[in-house]
Amino acid sequence: MRKLVGWNLMSLDGYFEGETPWDLSFHLTVWGEDLRRYSLSLGEETDFIVFGRKTYEGMAAHWPETTEEPEIKACMNAKPKGVASRSLSEAQWSNTRVLSDAVSDLQAMKSQPGKTIFVFGSADLQHTLLEAGLMDEVRVCLAPVLLGKGNPLFKPGSEKMLALLEARPVDTGAVILRYSVNAR
Repeated sequence: MRKLVGWNLMSLDGYFEGETPWDLSFHLTVWGEDLRRYSLSLGEETDFIVFGRKTYEGMAAHWPETTEEPEIKACMNAKPKGVASRSLSEAQWSNTRVLSDAVSDLQAMKSQPGKTIFVFGSADLQHTLLEAGLMDEVRVCLAPVLLGKGNPLFKPGSEKMLALLEARPVDTGAVILRYSVNAR
């Protein structure tokens, strides 16, 4: 059975973006060689990446055209992807399909052979998948930044016991945390 893993960056006080959508400037404080290598390893670990609609739109606008990080760009554009959306009927970004019922679509995918399925960003989608009991693991790059306000990664109303699998410091002072969701 395949694993479904969420991956995101988060400020120390729990926000994955600032007050406005795509306010991700704090991400630059943790970007360095360690996180670049880790990002490339995620590409090797997965054969399918899932985004919520808002994250998909931002990623689809960025990765096809960017001149930065050519190895990551190649991976993001080549990998099969899904966008969880009830409003989109088609996806324009290469190798992307629309998942109109993300919970049932991903539940079916988990039972098929393949590598780890990653949810990148997409806090609302991750919340839905956590509540549905589909997430196997949560990975967070914890940035040593206090934003004070913004969009929280973990939404109110969720109560889950997690088990620490790994805590890995990176060269910029951030820490990558891996947690198993199915802790007892």
